[in-house]
Amino acid sequence: MNDKPSRRELMRPVQLLGLAFGAALFAGIVTLVSMGAFQAHPAADIQRAIVAGLVVAGITFIVVLVGISLLMLAIDPAEIAKTVDRPVLLDPPAKDEPDDRADGGTPASR
Repeated sequence: MNDKPSRRELMRPVQLLGLAFGAALFAGIVTLVSMGAFQAHPAADIQRAIVAGLVVAGITFIVVLVGISLLMLAIDPAEIAKTVDRPVLLDPPAKDEPDDRADGGTPASR
């Protein structure tokens, strides 16, 4: 059996929607609090704060959902199970040059 979860198991659509909903809820509540919706103001001010909170929450929901979905598309599913045993930001060694350094350092460190 394979003990490692697949990409589909890691980020299910319900989890994506839940994360986006949580971020939208947070942004909406911050907007309501910052506009003073929970203070004693005329009804017009409270209504304006609620509309602004809903707009901010909707925009945040869409942006987070699209952003996470695009980041998930950038990952190759075959590379999730691979182990990385070299620095990620360095170029891989050339095919004709074997990487036989025991210390894993650069050629200049020999």
